[in-house]
Amino acid sequence: DMAYPPLILASTAAAFGYDVTVFHTFWGLEILHEEHSSDLQLSAVGNPNMPMPNAVAALPGMDAMTSRMMRKRIADNDVASVEELIQMSLDTGVDLQACQMTIDLMDYDEDDFYDGVTVGVGAATAFQEMVDADIQLLV
Repeated sequence: DMAYPPLILASTAAAFGYDVTVFHTFWGLEILHEEHSSDLQLSAVGNPNMPMPNAVAALPGMDAMTSRMMRKRIADNDVASVEELIQMSLDTGVDLQACQMTIDLMDYDEDDFYDGVTVGVGAATAFQEMVDADIQLLV
């Protein structure tokens, strides 16, 4: 559920002709990792979108179950997958940036990201783009 808002907003803004940059750090890099993006998990604990008490949500296997339920709901409603939104974003010119510090910290291989993802970007560069932006969103 954390992958969808920035990708939907980015691809929609790009479709309207805006120049869009999305800076990904820490867990956000999982979205850009080609092998991991299809296996993202939905956390059931503390998630306001999950209509269950945390005591139930904390049971073993609940994250996997809620993730399967969400994937089914997405498919049943013809909503684009995370992978499709990433490709749509890249195809419409969205600059999907991967934080270099996090890449180094988490020992990611840059070749594992989707083709077209910008690597080698730091927080200072991202911040400078934010300063010059007309619209800024934090999701």
